[in-house]
Amino acid sequence: MARHVHPALRRLAYATTFEAGGVLFSTAILLLMSGASTGSSLAFSIVASSVAMLWNLVFNAGFEAWESRQSVKGRGIARRIVHALLFEGGLVLLLIPLTAWWFSVTLMQALVYEAVLIVAFLLYTYVFTLVFDHLFGLPASAR
Repeated sequence: MARHVHPALRRLAYATTFEAGGVLFSTAILLLMSGASTGSSLAFSIVASSVAMLWNLVFNAGFEAWESRQSVKGRGIARRIVHALLFEGGLVLLLIPLTAWWFSVTLMQALVYEAVLIVAFLLYTYVFTLVFDHLFGLPASAR
């Protein structure tokens, strides 16, 4: 049976493990897309990860507050898809200007970079959260 942990500790564990995998994943994708150096791609991934981690903590606290007020409990496929779309949509709004500046590209080119990363991270977010919930149990808001 999955172990249930304190909500704040669960969110912190989720955010840190999610972002560690995300840094490696995004560095590889950025290397392929941008032609930038490994060091530049890794540094950007770390900065973007820091932004994403803060967003993750804020977003998931808000999502769980909303979720706890819902009459239907649990996390079915529809709720998981909404979670992933809202999380990634907010993150892309934060990252497009940073991407354009970092890689010295237009906002349109940054949008292309982010679009590729969004598709990859939508899948990553869905699978990661599914596995995380299996290992740590659902948060109290979804039980």
